[in-house]
Amino acid sequence: MDTVALLFLLAVAAVSLLTFKDYGLGWDDFTHSQYGNLLLKYYSSDFTNQRVFSFVNLYYYGGGFDMIAAGIAKLLPVDVFNVRRLLGAAFGLAGLAIVWRTGRRLSGPWGGLAAMVLLAICPLYYGHMFMNAKDAPFAVAMAALLYCLVRALDEYPSPTPRTVAWFGLSLGLAIGTRVLGVFASTYCFAAAAFLLASESRSLGFKSAALRLARFTVLLAIGLPFAYFVLGVVWPWAVVEPLNPIRALEYYSHFWEVPWREMFDGRPVLVPDMPRTYVPVLFGIQMPELFLACVVGGIAGAVVQAFYGTEPANKRARFILLVAAATVPVLITVAMRPVMYNGIRHFVFVTPAMSLLGGAALVWLFRLLANAPLVARGAAAALVLVGFGMPMKEFASLHPYQYTYYNHLVGGVRGADSQFMLDYWGLAFKQAAGQLDEYVDLHRMSLPQGRKFKVAVCGPHNAAAQELGPRFETTYETKDADFALMLGEFYCANVPAPVIGKVEREGVTYAKVYDVRGRSFPSVFARGQ
Repeated sequence: MDTVALLFLLAVAAVSLLTFKDYGLGWDDFTHSQYGNLLLKYYSSDFTNQRVFSFVNLYYYGGGFDMIAAGIAKLLPVDVFNVRRLLGAAFGLAGLAIVWRTGRRLSGPWGGLAAMVLLAICPLYYGHMFMNAKDAPFAVAMAALLYCLVRALDEYPSPTPRTVAWFGLSLGLAIGTRVLGVFASTYCFAAAAFLLASESRSLGFKSAALRLARFTVLLAIGLPFAYFVLGVVWPWAVVEPLNPIRALEYYSHFWEVPWREMFDGRPVLVPDMPRTYVPVLFGIQMPELFLACVVGGIAGAVVQAFYGTEPANKRARFILLVAAATVPVLITVAMRPVMYNGIRHFVFVTPAMSLLGGAALVWLFRLLANAPLVARGAAAALVLVGFGMPMKEFASLHPYQYTYYNHLVGGVRGADSQFMLDYWGLAFKQAAGQLDEYVDLHRMSLPQGRKFKVAVCGPHNAAAQELGPRFETTYETKDADFALMLGEFYCANVPAPVIGKVEREGVTYAKVYDVRGRSFPSVFARGQ
């Protein structure tokens, strides 16, 4: 199975190498690339150039990914955005490998392979790993932290120095990437409470408490290293000791002018999203097999933890994973924070979900070990079909895998009028290419001696980069030559000839219009 797992990982790596340039630019690419450059200037100036600490609001995030990408782009004669896409793929592959190794510890070689493949068919993970510089690297860091905690529990109550060092590194990277890494404390608390309660019954409370105290103290030795790593990837956090708390306070309040996003067929102001927002989107954006395995994994993990025959430290690993997969979602339901951009902020829970799903598949086939061959064959066929369907749909959606919706809502066609699809605006890459071809074909009949004016509804910086120097982007519609529109509800349907269209599965992701000599009031739909 290890050979199969390695071959699968190599296959994903090959696909990534062949396709990473297909992913367009989104809303955040430019500011994040600037953030990386400013971090490099901060370090190269011996900490005197501190512009990075007042740049937009990005200093509230760690910038390790941005800094690495900026450094590579300076060293090599390659486009920084291609670097960012390829680096995102490399981080994503690292996350798959980490989940494989973690799953192998939990459920053996089959469990590791199953967990890795489940994560690879998760559109929230695979679809974001190429282009989401905040949430995808954070998910990888949290996957690494989960691995270290599982490993530490395997060695309970005396984790080795190597495990402690890895714990410090992964904790520093997790919190240093996004301050939400502090969620890990809730996972640890759940596992520790379970351990104390379980061992108290067999060893007595005092002995159990001493073992837990020893474990905690030994892991705490890694905290100074964690703080050092945090400071490297997120220097603002250590300029003043309370800055991470200030970041938490900042993100506890919505800091932008509210806008509307489509949810359940209605444009809803993002502060008014219902408590069901995250659970509903998980329910319709994850492949059916993924959902079934996660639900089965959570149920099985609870049974294994409370009724299993393994030592308490081994069973505590499942409590850790259940907490990692569910606590962030439950907190969101309870507290109802401002929600937007689908569930991209929850990429970091997908590794834990995949690990539980991989364990569920192992438990299923153990239960079927003595079943008739027909039953085992049918189960295996269903699982293979469950893996194969999302892969096929990923290919048809490429490079917009993150817009995937499952068959419960009718795929992207069924979701088009109900929910957001290309909220990153990645379709502008393909649409801009179509406009460029149109201009080349009709050059003699187009205005000469000036840039073509393009009215844009979507990320302007991305559109400008994709279009190139002979185009000028604007929000103004007067005297525009062309219009470039996302297929989202907030963009206007322009009464003009369509000269380019980006479609997947019958759904329009972007349109290009020739608007010369035509007037329309706004790039935005009425009421937006």
